[in-house]
Amino acid sequence: MKAKENAFLIFTALLMVVGIYFLGYRVVRTEFSLVLSLYSSLFGLMIFWFFYSKKRTVDWKAVFLVGFILRLVLFPSIPLWSEDFARFLWDGELLNLGFNPYLNTPNQWVQLHSEDFSAYLALLYDRMNSPGYYSVYTPFNQFFFWLGAKLGGGSLIPGLLVLKGILIIGEIAVFFLLKSLLIRFGIGSQKLIFYWLNPFVILEVIGNLHFEGLVLLFLLAVLFGLERKHRLVSASFLAFAVGLKLVPLILAPGFLRIRSKQPWFWMGLGVISLVLFLPLLIDQSWRNFFQSLGLYQGKFEFNASIYYLGREVGYWIEGYNTIAYLTKGLSALTLLLILFLAFKKKINQTKDWIELWIGCYWIYLLLQPVVHPWYLIPGLGLSILTKKIGFLVWSLAVILSYQAYGNHCNVEYPIVLVLEYSLVCVGLIYDYRQHYFTFPIKLLKK
Repeated sequence: MKAKENAFLIFTALLMVVGIYFLGYRVVRTEFSLVLSLYSSLFGLMIFWFFYSKKRTVDWKAVFLVGFILRLVLFPSIPLWSEDFARFLWDGELLNLGFNPYLNTPNQWVQLHSEDFSAYLALLYDRMNSPGYYSVYTPFNQFFFWLGAKLGGGSLIPGLLVLKGILIIGEIAVFFLLKSLLIRFGIGSQKLIFYWLNPFVILEVIGNLHFEGLVLLFLLAVLFGLERKHRLVSASFLAFAVGLKLVPLILAPGFLRIRSKQPWFWMGLGVISLVLFLPLLIDQSWRNFFQSLGLYQGKFEFNASIYYLGREVGYWIEGYNTIAYLTKGLSALTLLLILFLAFKKKINQTKDWIELWIGCYWIYLLLQPVVHPWYLIPGLGLSILTKKIGFLVWSLAVILSYQAYGNHCNVEYPIVLVLEYSLVCVGLIYDYRQHYFTFPIKLLKK
């Protein structure tokens, strides 16, 4: 009987390998029907592995091996669903050549430095989706890009392999940190399968080369430090998380609870953050960096929820797209809600930090005008350490956002957005149902 079960598990693992291969090498994002069917099938196989492992003793060597192989399958691939990698390698190559990637847009650089415009840079330039914008990637992120250029030797595939190698190492570290924290918190360690075998994570981190997997690693290291009462360790990794992507700044209000009695925390956070962002002061790079961030926030729209509802109200009242005002208003609302949550939430143990951070990510993502799929990765990873399923549901539903690439004009169909966010709402209600149902009763009793 056990031999048959093992054979069936191997068969399902092979199906996952085949599915990941096709999504990583053969199926472009414009083939939405095929993307949806293959992705849903892989998600279903992950669910099968979870319930199978829940009924039996988990063979973690087998689980780890399957997840590692799935990532290894995509290791030599060129991303099919995102062009961001071209900008990563472009910025890295400029740094390797001795140029500041913040000073000029790619369009400007080509005109000013035509003598340095190699065939490799031309290849990256042709693949880039935003050559008219200054780089929006932090100096710490640029370090990894430079490493890819330096070790990649001015070639596309070697450069990609370096970056993917870094991300795979990060994913392995995430696996062991999550497993350790799950055991420490007394939560069923089977939940790790929802991250390690999740096609969403594998495709977005290794397939599409996004660094949110490393952000999650740093946030988990912060939790590990908090659990062990190592404030300086927590501060250091929080600085690394913010230094890699600015989004973890939304978690900062919660740390106002750590006051002057923990000077090492604030000193560590301040010093490391200063070092990581210091390169922005070179040639006033910060101006171009924040200019592009501002344009990004005030111009682009994708896969939003509350923002789209607000935009329709703006059309009804003003007769035009009020994005310039709406994004500022929603950013202010995001800050106020996160501050409210940070000061309202009681922090007695490490689990409370996790709950707070998940809430912060929900607020941030639901109020954003642009929600690319990979933005969910830190929230998903953190939710693995709780009994919440909202981000897991969203990691399935978010594949619907790729529908926009299935037509020539990249038009998002309202019915698809409604379906996606209806599923998200189901997950949210499940996670916070006790609060939703008891809050009105508490108000009536007052």
